[in-house]
Amino acid sequence: MKRSRSPMIFIFVLGLIVILAIVLTIFFMTRPGQRAESTIEQFYLHEQQGKFSDSWELFHSQMKEKFTKGHYIQDRAHVFMNHFGVESFEFVLGDLKKLDQWTMEKGSKPLSPVYQATVIQTYKGKYGLFRLHQDVYVAEEKGEWKILWDYHK
Repeated sequence: MKRSRSPMIFIFVLGLIVILAIVLTIFFMTRPGQRAESTIEQFYLHEQQGKFSDSWELFHSQMKEKFTKGHYIQDRAHVFMNHFGVESFEFVLGDLKKLDQWTMEKGSKPLSPVYQATVIQTYKGKYGLFRLHQDVYVAEEKGEWKILWDYHK
């Protein structure tokens, strides 16, 4: 009696496809650009939920020098939630661009590499519908991607 090898070949090929899919997923999810983009998304998800303490933790140390955690939490809640009369917002993240070198403001330490994306936040509040466009930058610090804003005048 002759045995068919087709089930074994099928299982072997299926196994190779699964392993390849896992390797490709890991590769693409750990790319610096993907991690940088994920950091921006996480920052704005925290902001969207009013978790300003968590979003502040995603700031680069140069940003943390701009304002204390307590001041940031109080100011963000006051301006966006109280003044504008909104409870939350929607946001869209534009295309990510890699910059070879960038500085947050004149005289600050140059950072490299840096990723930049424009974030558009859409608010519906007591003053109607409005959109805030902001370029957001992400640089690696101590193995983690951190948020920066542009302070050039």
